[in-house]
Amino acid sequence: MTEAVVTARPDASVRDIAVLMRERNVGSVVLVDGDAPVGFITDRDIALSIVAAERSADDHAGEHASTPVIRAEPDMEVEEAAQRMVRHGVRRLVVVSGGAAIGVVTLDDLASRGLEPELASRVTRAALPEYFFRPRGG
Repeated sequence: MTEAVVTARPDASVRDIAVLMRERNVGSVVLVDGDAPVGFITDRDIALSIVAAERSADDHAGEHASTPVIRAEPDMEVEEAAQRMVRHGVRRLVVVSGGAAIGVVTLDDLASRGLEPELASRVTRAALPEYFFRPRGG
């Protein structure tokens, strides 16, 4: 897992979240109420849900975040984390201990630690829209 969790409040503006992502060089931010994770927003969420939909960058990030937060435990096995990703169709899990976000684990984290290629492929497929897997051209 990546232990440097970048967090913000759900009422932060999307613009503030984008600036935070740029400053911290991350592609996602965990939205928290106190220390408890309540949402998860990615650069892709911003591109598709705000920019492409011509929504205001002043919207609250919480309006565009993924909820509920799909969680992992610090001692979770790699395969179990991957199965949870497949089950929920996500590529990231927020690692929670004592109710607080302490890290984020991504598909890339799992793949770099020996995740079976077949399982990595299942996570990817579960997290992407079906149109990515249709034959193109012809």
